[in-house]
Amino acid sequence: MPSRHHPCPTALTHALYAVLAGGTAIATHAQEAPRGDVALNPVVVTGSPAATDSFDLPFSVDSIDMREARRANIGVNLSESLGAVPGLVIQNRQNFAQDLQISIRGFGARSAFGVRGVKLIADGIPATNPDGQGQAASFNLDTAERIEVLRGPFSTVYGNHAGGVIQLFSRSGEGAPRMNGQVMAGAWGTTRFGLGAEGESDGIGYLLDASRFDTDGFRDHSSARRDQGFAKITTNPDDQSRLTLIANGLRQPDTQDPLGVTWTTYQRDPRASEPVATLFNTRKSIDHLQGGATYERRFGQDRLELVAYAGRRSVTQYQAIPVAPQANPRHAGGVIDLDRDFHGLAARWIAQRTLSSGELTVRTGIDYDASEDDRRGYENFIGSTLGVRGALRRDEIDTVTSLDPYIQAVWKTGPWQWQAGLRYSNVDFEVDDRYIAGANGDDSGSVRYRRVTPAAGVVYALSPATNVYFSAGTGFETPTLNELSYATPDSGFNFALSPSRSQQLEAGVKAFVGDATRVNAALFQIRTKNEIVVAESVGGRTSYANAGETLRRGVELAAESALAPTLSARAAFTWLDATYDSAFVTHIGGTPTTIPAGKQLPGVPELAAYAELAWTPRPGVSLAGELVYRDEVYVNDLNDARPAPGYTLVNFRLSAEQSVGRWTFSELLRLDNLFDRTHVASVIVGAANGRYYEPGPDLSWYAGVRADYRF
Repeated sequence: MPSRHHPCPTALTHALYAVLAGGTAIATHAQEAPRGDVALNPVVVTGSPAATDSFDLPFSVDSIDMREARRANIGVNLSESLGAVPGLVIQNRQNFAQDLQISIRGFGARSAFGVRGVKLIADGIPATNPDGQGQAASFNLDTAERIEVLRGPFSTVYGNHAGGVIQLFSRSGEGAPRMNGQVMAGAWGTTRFGLGAEGESDGIGYLLDASRFDTDGFRDHSSARRDQGFAKITTNPDDQSRLTLIANGLRQPDTQDPLGVTWTTYQRDPRASEPVATLFNTRKSIDHLQGGATYERRFGQDRLELVAYAGRRSVTQYQAIPVAPQANPRHAGGVIDLDRDFHGLAARWIAQRTLSSGELTVRTGIDYDASEDDRRGYENFIGSTLGVRGALRRDEIDTVTSLDPYIQAVWKTGPWQWQAGLRYSNVDFEVDDRYIAGANGDDSGSVRYRRVTPAAGVVYALSPATNVYFSAGTGFETPTLNELSYATPDSGFNFALSPSRSQQLEAGVKAFVGDATRVNAALFQIRTKNEIVVAESVGGRTSYANAGETLRRGVELAAESALAPTLSARAAFTWLDATYDSAFVTHIGGTPTTIPAGKQLPGVPELAAYAELAWTPRPGVSLAGELVYRDEVYVNDLNDARPAPGYTLVNFRLSAEQSVGRWTFSELLRLDNLFDRTHVASVIVGAANGRYYEPGPDLSWYAGVRADYRF
């Protein structure tokens, strides 16, 4: 088993001194840089009461320009655009039935499907349910203007499951009307088509988009189709207000699920799936539709914002659960049939005042979110025929609501900026069991979770070009509905499961070096109690329990520079040591097993890095190389199974753009995994039967063209 070097307990202290000393050194040599440079100092709103230069905030937050990212990527997955964000590990599972694997500073790494532990927001509307489970696939990347990624203590002011925050902002329709069309094709039978229109007419801005994506998939049994639609209307009822209406939809019919594979299968054929995937024809269908409205009104220096949204999500999933375990009368079957209705309201007031010798900005508000699942379970067989809907085994209504008041404030005075936030989270779960038959008793019940999550931070300007900061906060994560569903394979809901609680510290330096370079360095520590871990995985069902304590500590570095008028570079590096800080007991193969303190958290790479060098030899033409590194990843709590090996991938891209009259044409060629490295792209933590590994694709090519016409 490969070993890792773990720093001594004083490493955090030494690193803190190093970061602060480095900040002093940078301040000595840094020149007063152009603070208004949008590329190096974007204005962000995530984590702050009001729009603020990212340079001036006491936490780590990055803004990704999606207009530029769209020229460099095929626009299917969020993972294409966020590689240069330190602290964020976002992996394409090569499995569209289970969404991306996203973790921030280790939060969310355990999720077997969807996104857990990271708050997802699109245009002010949550893409994460009140229980903490989110879906990144609902993000529309064609219409995105920017994406902001928040890490660290101030994530906690977003409440439940906010180990980090990823927030998307779509463009608003502006200027002369225009239309666009795009076509893309690539490896593994991949095609993508899109049509869009945007602009402004008679004071009404509009943004419309529709696309279809198809792929046979790199792996066997991994074909997928994804249809997306998006509409955004903006108008100004008067000169002090703005109204925005948004609707988006996602449809994925019969998306094949290749599942994970064992190490033996991976070595034999990285493209393979286990026979059980085709035997049960594992697959998932998704229909998602939602709409929302945002109203903003100014009252002098103050502003009122109101948000309302509602939607429906339907999911049907066929799993590879063997027939024998389903003989247990309390088993819920191998087919999930779910209809979810969700809605929410939000109100916030932003006020700005002069206080003493400084400026005070206060944001106060309340968020209400609710979802109701009509959940049914069926056997995944009829007689000897597998992979079909059989007898009913589960029928219930699951309701989750959250009501969270909060307040944030920023006070700027001289070289100091002080910021604080406080949120009171109220999350209620209620289960109404309607399937009570024989030994399968009534599993109805409810549980409530309450928690105050404060955060505070301070920034000090050592010079106009160098800021140092410190922040601290506490957060919590409730169990998701999926984690509450099974106490053990033979019993009902696990209402005794407790939320995990975290205490986070962060210190860092942000600096401009010369006229065209931005450097960020952050040091963090996170202590978590009651970490939610796998208790037992038997008969196709996983139950969860609370572990003792975990410790995450690490360093993030990021740099972006215009090296020359035609040459630019950016890089990101993350070191994260994530361990169990106390022993706990889990079940492996039905046998109680003690996980000793000091074991690494599975699913979390210790080292991750990204580097990019881009050359623009002439206007409209860009060539770039990308390097992606991931350290080895443990796949289970005991760290005794074969870890997914570390890997280094090199990607290449060429993009071009030309304007001819009212037309603008753009072309893209991408070569991913240029040196054809065999690698495991992601892992399924604690997977049953050793099926931990999700292989990544070999050398892959993608090419596309886009045409825009301005009326």
